Amino acid sequence: MHYLLLGLIILAFLLIIFEDVVHLNKAKSTLFIGTLVWILAFVFPEKSPQAIQEALNEQLLDIAILWLFLMAAMTFVAYLNEKGLITQLVYRLLPSELKLSTLMILIALLGLMFSSLADNITASLIMLSLLASLKLETKDTLKFAALIVFAVNSGGVSLITGDVTTLMIFLNGKVSILSLLLLILPAIIGVAILALILMRGCNDMITLPKFKRPISAGDKLIAALFLLTIISTLALSVLFSVPPVLTFLFGLALMFIVHQVIFRKEQNPNVLEYVREIEFDTLLFFLGVLLLVGMLKELSVLELLPELYTMMPAVYANYVIGILSAFVDNVPLTAAILQSDIPMTQGEWLGLTYAVGVGGSILIVGSAAGVIALSKLQELSFISYLRFIHWLLIAYTCGYLAVMGLTKLVL
Repeated sequence: MHYLLLGLIILAFLLIIFEDVVHLNKAKSTLFIGTLVWILAFVFPEKSPQAIQEALNEQLLDIAILWLFLMAAMTFVAYLNEKGLITQLVYRLLPSELKLSTLMILIALLGLMFSSLADNITASLIMLSLLASLKLETKDTLKFAALIVFAVNSGGVSLITGDVTTLMIFLNGKVSILSLLLLILPAIIGVAILALILMRGCNDMITLPKFKRPISAGDKLIAALFLLTIISTLALSVLFSVPPVLTFLFGLALMFIVHQVIFRKEQNPNVLEYVREIEFDTLLFFLGVLLLVGMLKELSVLELLPELYTMMPAVYANYVIGILSAFVDNVPLTAAILQSDIPMTQGEWLGLTYAVGVGGSILIVGSAAGVIALSKLQELSFISYLRFIHWLLIAYTCGYLAVMGLTKLVL
């Protein structure tokens, strides 16, 4: 039974990697096998039923916290995206005419900003929609695509609202919200280096399309409420140790009430409908992955992962883990390391946070942002993205070195 469960988990991870080949949605396959292995563990127990139940309860608590936080944040984003507020903001921030190299810098900065405030999936969709509307030459489109993927992944590492792996590491008490802010500068450094490399030869002038439309005062108020919720989450966690999930759920409830009061006389859909607009595939995928990783812990497989940290110092092991996250989904990788209880300093945990958040950018299939880019841009393929792999590796390395240097100075 031990080897059967392990074989099923390996099959689940293979289905994640080869999703585009087998055409089976990774959320469905992961959830199916994730629940199956736990059912088999109860039916053919290797431990007492009480021990298995306690292990499952511990796993479900971690899943519930992550699920509820993501659900609240993604509902806010779904509403703002549906109303066009985020897209409108992007177009209004950019000038009507500028050099291609200047646009590259602005796109990188916007990718960093939006993925920090919202999430890298939403930021990717916004930036890639803008890129598609520009109708650039293929070589320039590919450059922008590589920069966007790297920028949105980099932007998410410094705030718990920006990247799931950052949230996971924070919820496990390995880093604090204030210490995560130290990752802002290394993230900017990595993106700036990649932008400087890719902008060579991009001297042409370009005229940007404008899609301005009025935004209602009520929608602006809800956008402000979203921003206030993010700020409150950070502040209350630092000052009073209020769990981030609690603050975000409060903000979501307040959003529901404010929307009903503002639009009670209008023919507006119930704001609860926007809960249906969120990426439930993403939530189900995380649920399945964490169930699988929890079973790996029960099978004592995770005890093998710390061997990498015995062969080399944590600072090097984390760097390697980041590169590995380009091949293996960073969510199960991060969950496995967290559940292995590898001893590291806070600076080393910050290094891991940067590594697993940004390392997936090295391959187009290594992150959600890359997969979205692959599906949205006809010019982009796994092979065409490989032409930037050395530059992406250089940018990742520079950002990681900046994290290590900065944490040594500050922590």
